[in-house]
Formats: sequence, structure tokens, C-alpha cells
Amino acid sequence: MQDEMTKLIATDLGIAELPVEEQKTLIAQFGEIALKAASIAVFGKLAEGKREEFAKLAEAGDAAALKGFLDREVPGHEDIAKTAVAEEVKRFKEFQKP
Repeated sequence: MQDEMTKLIATDLGIAELPVEEQKTLIAQFGEIALKAASIAVFGKLAEGKREEFAKLAEAGDAAALKGFLDREVPGHEDIAKTAVAEEVKRFKEFQKP
């Protein structure tokens, strides 16, 4: 399953021709960038007074509490995050072009 996911992601990012270990490294690095981009996009939609609460929940690592908070405070946060990740994929692909 993991190998299939790696292949799909590598194909989507346009790095399928690279050695597998290099693909895994790039995918891991891209994942960190995509997560940051999604977090920043969602964070930007929060009201000023809610940003500190978001940061505390994110630091605590309680995914269920964080999701509940975002469901209340940022309607459509999943779509905002998906859009941010899609934009990062687009940027990555453009960066890869010769």
C-alpha cells in the first residue's frame, strides 16, 4: 500500500523517473511544505482572537480537538487546505520544469 501511494504521489508531482529513495525524500519534504501551506491558509481565515487558541490546540497535538475547533471557526477549512496543497503541487511541478 505504501509503495502504491509513493508511486501515485511521485507521478502526480512529476518525479516518477527519479530513484525511489530520492522520490521518498522529495515526497517527505513536499509533505512538510504542503502541511505548512495548508495550515497558513486556514490560520489566515481565523479571527484574530482565535489564532492563539488554534496555536495551542495545534501544539497539543489533539487532532480531534483541532478539527472540532476548525469545524466551528473556519467553515470549509478542508477545502481551504486542499486548495493550498493543490497550489503547492502546481508550484512544485513548475519548479521541476526544465
